[in-house]
Order: sequence, then structure tokens, then C-alpha cells
Amino acid sequence: MFQRIARGLEITLALFIFGFVMGYSNPSLTHPIEKIRAFTRQIEFNYVSWMANAAVIKIRAASAGIPYSLNNESQKLIVNENLRVTQLILENEYRLAQIYADPAVTDKELASESLRAELNEQYTRQSQLAPLAEAILQEQVTQILAELGFTAKGQPVPNVWYHSTRLPMALIVSPRDRIEQTANISVDTNLTVDQQAQLEENVDEKLNSSSLVVNIGGVGVYPTMVMRTTDLNWMLNTIAHEWIHNYLTLRPLGLLYGETPELRTMNETTASIAGDEIGALVIERFYPERMAALQPDPRESSASSPSLSLISFPLEHPSPGDLIRPPFDFRAQMHETRTTADVLLAEGKIEEAEAYMEERRLVFLQNGYLLRKINQAYFAFHGAYADSPGGAAGEDPVGPAVRALREKSESLADFVNTISWMWKFEQLQKAVGQ
Repeated sequence: MFQRIARGLEITLALFIFGFVMGYSNPSLTHPIEKIRAFTRQIEFNYVSWMANAAVIKIRAASAGIPYSLNNESQKLIVNENLRVTQLILENEYRLAQIYADPAVTDKELASESLRAELNEQYTRQSQLAPLAEAILQEQVTQILAELGFTAKGQPVPNVWYHSTRLPMALIVSPRDRIEQTANISVDTNLTVDQQAQLEENVDEKLNSSSLVVNIGGVGVYPTMVMRTTDLNWMLNTIAHEWIHNYLTLRPLGLLYGETPELRTMNETTASIAGDEIGALVIERFYPERMAALQPDPRESSASSPSLSLISFPLEHPSPGDLIRPPFDFRAQMHETRTTADVLLAEGKIEEAEAYMEERRLVFLQNGYLLRKINQAYFAFHGAYADSPGGAAGEDPVGPAVRALREKSESLADFVNTISWMWKFEQLQKAVGQ
């Protein structure tokens, strides 16, 4: 037990210092990122404070040794109860937001008094449950990692540490003449849609760029951040996904994450592939009753991005001839949009490309996908997650090469360890014979 805690503290300190040095250097005000930060500095998320608080929670939970003193059924009860309380919190937070957004409610504090009291009770209950549930899931993921060969003397390095929380949003910035992520800046999670749009407008007007504020599902700091959710399958995939990022951070592919767009896509696609495989194995071992949820519903989009949600949107009343419609394949339609936009941008037709992407956004909207913008920044962000064919990656060759390496690898650990020591895309191409 002591060795587990000591190793966790050691890795926490190392990654904390690394993150502080990398994230809080002081580049010149002429640096491209600093030009963007002129618009975000007052609303940027404080990772240092968050990591310190989360580390304290993890250390306390680790010292209690909860997962090792409970049988499998008791562990499952704690995890499920935490999911149930999370559901109640999310529902009541939405109700509270509705009250404060309703102009007809004049005394909002009085109208929300009982709801806020109920929420406070639920927050207290979750503060008791969450450290236990997280410790259980961490140990279950660790067991699978050990079986897959990702551990040293039975322990992964770094330890699997995550904390479910409200996540910051990310301001993504791309040049207008090509699709390339030049900035990813974490901003306050409470920005309203109006504030997001204003931030994007300010950045684009002053820097002649394409920007978009996006929601994210996890962050590979340490302990890692995972979005609050009641979907255990998705949660386990994300816990494993973010742990893979931590694992890669200790190797060239992770250290050079932002050096080139190709390395970023290699990194994210590797984490997505590995995260999904590891998460599925945890479900199979510890929650077999949830296996059915891993099978995609054929009525849904063939593969929608994990950062997107299918929204029920009231369409106009259809004419009789429109009642029978082919299913809308999100990934295929997004792939078409990306490839066409790439062609227009390569020809220097920036305004035409932007007009085309807006036209396509309306097509998605009419088919139930509430996308606020489709622009160069949208593809710069979503296109890096290329674990499945098609989608926002378009014809980018990086994703197919990563998938090809996984297919020819003898095991998941062999795949991750091979790609983790690469520092340029050409090495991956050579490894898969391209």
C-alpha cells in the first residue's frame, strides 16, 4: 500500500512540475499564442489549483485502501450509486439554470431556494461517494492495464488517477487559409454561448483567424480530468484515454504533442484506440451486464464524434414526399464536408470554403445535429481524433496509418509502445510500409 501511495506522489510531483514549466512559461508578447491570450488571459482555467486540489483527494482516497477491502458486488454498488447521484445533480443543475434564465422569474433566489438546498445535499453526498467510486474504477482499470502489459512490477507508471469534475472549455484557433490547430487554450467552464461567440469574434477580427470554443470530455493533466457523466462505458473509455496521454507524456510522442499536426493526430488517435479497447475490457470483466451498451445502435449515426451530441431538433412539417428519407450518416457527411473544404482552401478560395461550411452546417442542423459552427477550427480540433474511418479527419493520411499499425501489432501494448517512441510521421509511415 505504501509503495502505491509513494509512487503516486512521485509521479504527481514530476508531472505537476512538468505541467507548470510547460504551461506557464513566459514567451514574448509577439509570440502567436500570446497574441491570442490577450483575449483569454482573464478567463483561462487554473490548472495548477485544480491539480493540487485533485491530488489531495487522490492521496486521501489511496491511503484508505477502499478498493482492496470491498468485494466486487460492494464495489459495483458504490459505483452505481455515484452514477445515480450524478444524474440527480445534472438534472437539478439544469433546472436551476432554467430558473435563472427565465425572465418571468423575478425573485430567482426565492424561486430556487428549495432546489439549491436539494443540490447542496446532493453535492455533499457525492463528495462522500466520488472518491470511493473513483478509487474503485482506477483499480479496475489498473488490473486490466497489468494484464495487457502496461505495468512495471504490477503497477502502471504513472498510476491511474482521475477526477470527475466540471471541465473547462477550449478555444481552438486555426488559420483561415488552411486547417491547422495553432492554439488550444482552456477557458472558464461557465462561459455563456453569447460570451463564447463574442470571444471568437474578437479573436477572428483582430487576428484574421478561424476560432471556435468547444466542449471537451477529458484533459490529460495529472490527476486527469474526466467530464461528469452517467455513462459508465464512456467514462471508462475516457479514463483509459487520458491515462494513455499521461503514459505518452513520458515518451517522445507525448513530449512532442504540439510540435506538428501529424504528431498531435498520432497522439490523439492512439489514445482513442487504446482507451476504447481498455474501457471495453473493464466493462467485460467487472460490469458484464453493460456489455449490450457497447454495441452501436444501427439506427444512429454510424460514428459520431464523442465531443458531439445528437440533439432532438423540431424540424419543419415535412411534405408527404419527404416522409421516407435515407438515414443521415454523420461521419460520411462530415467527411465529405472536410474534403471539399480542404480542396477549396488549397485553391485559395477562403471565402468560398467558409460559405460552403456554413451551408453544410445547416444541412446537419436540419438532420438533428445542433452544431453552432463548422469552420477551419472545428476541423482542426475534431480531425485529430481519427480512430475510425471518415469523419472530420477527411483525407488526412495520419489516422489510417495509426489504425494500420494497430492492425499489424501483436497486442495493444505492442502498438502503444511502438508508436510512443516515434517523433515524426515518417517513422509511422515506414513502420506500416507506406
